[in-house]
Amino acid sequence: MHDIRAIRENPQVYVAGWSSRGVDDAQKVVDDILELDAKLRHAQTTGQDALAKRNAASKLIGAAMGRKDMAEADRLKAEVEALKGDIAAAAEVETRVGKALRDLLAAQKNLAAEDVPDGEDEAGNVEVSTWGEPRRTGPAKDHADLGEALGMLDFEAAARMSGARFAVLKGQLARLERAVGQFMLDMQTDQHGYLEVNPPLLVRDEAMFGTGQLPKFENDLFFASSLIEGDFHRRWTEVGEADFSLLTDDFLVNADSLMVSHPDEGGVRFHLADGEGTAEDLAKALRPRMIAKRHFLIPTAEVSLTNLVRDTILSEDALATPMRMTALTPCFRAEAGSAGRDTRGLIRQHQFSKVEMVSIARPEDSDAEHERMTACAEAVLKALELPFRRMLLCKGDMGFSAQKTFDLEVWLPSQGTYREISSCSNCGDFQARRMDARFKRAGEKKTEFVHTLNGSGLAVGRTLVAIMENYQQDDGRIAVPAVLQPYMGGLTHVG
Repeated sequence: MHDIRAIRENPQVYVAGWSSRGVDDAQKVVDDILELDAKLRHAQTTGQDALAKRNAASKLIGAAMGRKDMAEADRLKAEVEALKGDIAAAAEVETRVGKALRDLLAAQKNLAAEDVPDGEDEAGNVEVSTWGEPRRTGPAKDHADLGEALGMLDFEAAARMSGARFAVLKGQLARLERAVGQFMLDMQTDQHGYLEVNPPLLVRDEAMFGTGQLPKFENDLFFASSLIEGDFHRRWTEVGEADFSLLTDDFLVNADSLMVSHPDEGGVRFHLADGEGTAEDLAKALRPRMIAKRHFLIPTAEVSLTNLVRDTILSEDALATPMRMTALTPCFRAEAGSAGRDTRGLIRQHQFSKVEMVSIARPEDSDAEHERMTACAEAVLKALELPFRRMLLCKGDMGFSAQKTFDLEVWLPSQGTYREISSCSNCGDFQARRMDARFKRAGEKKTEFVHTLNGSGLAVGRTLVAIMENYQQDDGRIAVPAVLQPYMGGLTHVG
């Protein structure tokens, strides 16, 4: 979220900043924000003036009554009634325009830090450093082929029960995946001082808004829901039009263009702006509006961990050292924008596990904490002896909430290239403003927004992929990295 006062005072900073991050017509966005801001402030001033006049007139009514000047008292009463209408009208404008302004601000990306390079996409990213040499010099099999040949990776069974982008791991490979996650969690807690947290996997809309997944990226999220009481399909196909009385106010507000006609032999018909269809079509199209309660499945534990400081005011002592938290959780992503990419294997799954790191820091500490967090992620790759490189992302390739991001990319022999395995971002006060997460310095009355940081430490599935490919043996087995062998009961090879 952005500070409207900062936009008001330095609009061209935001025009340039958003333009460099790929926002189309950033000038119009800023102009629209400032126009709404002006309307909001005018409505607030109008309402405050009318309220002051009403209060003054109300006091004069008593005085007029005391003088038995009924004509003046009646005039003042009429004035008070008129002012009540002005106050209500101003409040309506303030509510409507305020929401429009908040929605527009909420849809805008964070501004990039000054040292982030220009660029439109990954081609503009800058290599900062590399570590390690590829373990294999000859041809390398793809991890999916390796796992299937061992009989420990089954995509067909997963597809039968869940569809594409799911996998079933079995036997020693399943144990290796568990070992990878446990090792990484132990490393972040025991060696790097992160507090282990076991957070909810289901969160409310407000939590997703706080970290920036909502409202812009709803299509990439999964959610679990319960419908309002009763059988949804029966109501629409058998009861039809009469059931409009059972719909929620939210549904009716969002269904202005909808008209249901009387039932006939073909069932209930409905009409929308773009045509008509059966009641069953309507049920599918408008099902989300019938939801009584919904929770989103987290796409990353960043959401749960960062929201632990939502609506709080921390003491400066609590942030003398940045607050550091970590969690190993399943993550769920719809991958709505990934059609045709990484369709085979474990690289891009709807469900995967990840060790997440989150830090809450004072503004003056966040840059150093960003470097430290990235180093903590790198330490895992070094311990596993997996070659990698650190990339500084350009403005066009950073995530929505980030002001600066380092990606770690691990070497995959089968592809002959580096692939992302960790992303570590400093979000500044962007998420804190959305969550209202603050701290108070010693001796100060005013509060400040904290800075939030998040990073993968690491993605378990992709780390398993890297181990399988970099540690594959000529006989088809997979060597177990030395640091993982204690987690595998001393097993040195999978297969």
